[in-house]
Parts: sequence; C-alpha cells; structure tokens
Amino acid sequence: MIQIQKSNHHAIRRSGSDITIDVVVWFIGLLALVVTLVPFLHVIAMSVSDPSLVSRQEIYLWPKGVNFDAYRMVMQNKMFWTNYGNTLWIVCVGTLVNIFLTVTLAYPMSRTQFFLRRPIMKLITFTMFFSGGLIPLFIIVNKTGLYNTRWAVILPYAINTYNLIVCRTFFEGIPDSLVESARLDGANDIRVLFSIVLPLSKAILAVLVLFYAVAHWNSYFPAMLFIPKTDLQPVQVYLIRVLIQDTEALAEEGSAGYSRALIVEQLKYAVIIVTVLPVAVLYPFLQKYFVQGVMIGAIKG
Repeated sequence: MIQIQKSNHHAIRRSGSDITIDVVVWFIGLLALVVTLVPFLHVIAMSVSDPSLVSRQEIYLWPKGVNFDAYRMVMQNKMFWTNYGNTLWIVCVGTLVNIFLTVTLAYPMSRTQFFLRRPIMKLITFTMFFSGGLIPLFIIVNKTGLYNTRWAVILPYAINTYNLIVCRTFFEGIPDSLVESARLDGANDIRVLFSIVLPLSKAILAVLVLFYAVAHWNSYFPAMLFIPKTDLQPVQVYLIRVLIQDTEALAEEGSAGYSRALIVEQLKYAVIIVTVLPVAVLYPFLQKYFVQGVMIGAIKG
C-alpha cells in the first residue's frame, strides 16, 4: 500500500508548460507589485523628508532628514478638516443609499416569477451604454434643488448598473426552495429579503460596500460641477486645489521655520497621503469578501 502511494506520488509530475505558466504569473504579479508600490513609497518618502531635499528632488524611495512639518500644517488647516468631514458624510450616507436601493432593486430582478423582470432589466442595461449627457444632468440637479448640496453627488448616482447586475446574479444563486419555504410560512417579499436573502449575501454586500465607498471617496468631478460652495466640497476637491491652485495659500498659515517655497512642494505629498490613507487601510480587511463576491457574481455572467 505504501509502495502504491509512493508510486502515485511520483507519477504526479508537473510539466514544463505548467512551470512556465507559474513563472510568468509570478513575474507579472511581482511587476504589478513594483509598479503599484514604488510610487506610493516615493510619495511617503517625499512627505516626511527634509523640505530642502524635497525641493531639489533628491528623495526617491527612502526619506532623508525626517520632518513632519508638512503633516502638522495639513492637520492645522480648518478647511481640510471641513472637506474631510464632507467626504466622510458622503461616503457613509451615499454608500447606505447605494446599498439599500441596489439590493431592493436587484432582488425582484432576480426572481423569475416577476413578470416585468426582463423589460425592466433591458431598460436598466440600456443606461450602461447611453445617457442623457452632462447638460441634462446638470439641469435636473439644478431644478430638483440638489445644486450646491451634498446630495447632488449621491442621489444622481444612487445605483450603479454594473453593481446591480452583479448583485442580481448573486441573488439568482440562492436556492428558490428557501424562498418558497419562507413564503409557505407566511413571509412576504420584504421579510424574505431581510430575513433569508441578506443573511446569505454577506460576501456580495461587502463587495458592494467596497465598490460604492471607494467610488465615493475617489469622486471629485461631480462635486466640482454641482457644489461650488467650498464648505460643502469633499476632500478630493481640496486635494485638487492644493495640487494645482492654493498650495501657497496653505503654506502661508505656517512654515515651521522653512521658507514658503520649500514647504509648498512637500505639502502636496502630505495631502496625498492623508487623503488616500483610509482606503489603503480599509481594503485589506474587505479583500477576501471582494474576491469571493466578484467570483460568485461572475459565474452566471
């Protein structure tokens, strides 16, 4: 018996093509890691190095003359925290709205008993390829009273069609027997959705939260169009002002002994790090749900 197991063990040998594929995959993964990580390390090093060295572009991947004055100036800026709070509000409220509307629409679209399922789904899919354009959207936002409010970047983008299709596909994989048994016990569709379907859909819910939250966090163009009031703008618009327009104005609030010309360049890197840090911290905790949910949602196509 031992000899048979040993012979079977030695019989399973990897071919040269399998080894070649593994080498190529590892090489591509390593290349992607380097391309992603090197710019991030460069920005971190620039944000904590000596401002005079930063201005002369002598910093690459490792900080020199560690200095946190740029971060102090960013943290002491009231407008930064105001815009940061706006972003947190938009991400939290917007994601809740997105999840609620996406789930409540995806569930009936996943039930074969719903007679309007196909025509409604065709109309929804149509919006992936055609839209009214930017000017009609601006008119709608203005006429509905959303202009110059934080709701202007939430309600017009309440449902993402791709996320809806992924969620619907996931719901279709839930056995109909569970739904039918709940209905036999007297549960209506709302009770079935919140008591049966959603507890079984933690993976796809995590994916939707990740997709919508990251989209809200990175979004800046709608805010530039619909929110001219500075106090209501998200931190991404603040970042654009710092990178392009008002960096010197921020530096005037205090240069910690350095000339304004030296500290201005470093401020850009410090604001970038503070802005992207929450997403970088959140993603590893949701990564396993992200992979699982996307794979399950993509099985049926």
